[in-house]
Amino acid sequence: MEIRKIQVTGGSSYVLSLPKSWIRERNIQKNDPIGVVSQADGTLLITPNIQYDRTTKVKEFPLKDYPDPQMLLRSLIGAYISGFTVIKITSAGRIPPKVRQVVRKFTQMTIGQEVADEAENSITLKDILNPSEMPFENTIRRMYVITKAMHEDALYALEQGKRELAEDVAARDTDVDRLHWLIHRQFSLIIDNPALALRMNITPRMAATYYQISKTIERVGDHAVLIAESVLVLIDKGVDRTLLPKLTDLGEESLDVFNKCIQAVFSGNISKANQIIVQADELDPQYHQFGDVTRKMKAQEAIAVNQIVQSMHRITEYSADISEVLINRLVSDVWDGFFQPLTRGGSYLFPYRGFSGFCFFVL
Repeated sequence: MEIRKIQVTGGSSYVLSLPKSWIRERNIQKNDPIGVVSQADGTLLITPNIQYDRTTKVKEFPLKDYPDPQMLLRSLIGAYISGFTVIKITSAGRIPPKVRQVVRKFTQMTIGQEVADEAENSITLKDILNPSEMPFENTIRRMYVITKAMHEDALYALEQGKRELAEDVAARDTDVDRLHWLIHRQFSLIIDNPALALRMNITPRMAATYYQISKTIERVGDHAVLIAESVLVLIDKGVDRTLLPKLTDLGEESLDVFNKCIQAVFSGNISKANQIIVQADELDPQYHQFGDVTRKMKAQEAIAVNQIVQSMHRITEYSADISEVLINRLVSDVWDGFFQPLTRGGSYLFPYRGFSGFCFFVL
């Protein structure tokens, strides 16, 4: 660590000299703009990358190291989430049809990944999506809309015995996964490149909060799928019709808690978030009342009903988890950590608490 002293000029501007070696390495010239970001831990981050010039990050997957297609698929998803902009799959010989199928599946499962070049022994994928054009809030809203509809349709399929609707709920889970992976990717990119955080008007801590919320919503979607799959069993095996109103009423209660927690996220209301946690705790005994009922049922039907009840319970608990994340965020004033850039003398300057101005000189 280099130690440099702050100087004062004009009685109000604080001056800090920058290392000459750092300036030369980045070819910074007089009057070039420099971004200064106030971090949550009180440190300053200085970056010449103000406009978020996307740097090419290449990841290569030699097929000899990835003999299992599923292993390759998981690794491709990992590279996507990690923020690689170019992904290459290479082979000493001809690429097998199964690998090409994996690549097609990968491009369908992710957002912005397209095949840029394809040869007999290689495939090159490129990211065509500008992450700054996909705000976190919009993606979270879209995830919520899809997940909410999945839950509603699973309950309707249970009530009306709609097999096709239950099957469609499971098919929609991929859409939720794609959006969650996109948020995870953007979060990774922001950690690596603070200029993207500035461009998206968001701090890394805010991005982390959105990632936590999206991860929980994705899990809610998984449980909507489990409900739909259990509904299919009950449709095939039959179930006591007198039990359906109790199940659907409980499902609507869990959906109501989920709806309220997302509303609290976008309103930023601590009181509402706390009410959701209280409501989730109050609903807890209702999920345990089905134990006596399922003991009198046949094995497959009892397992299906228990899975539906447990998934509804988990959705309620996940809603409480989101509310706790929201409270933590609001109490810590995460949103207050971001400052819009100002310009002075052709340079980009960022106000910092306790300072009335900034100047940068190269010695």
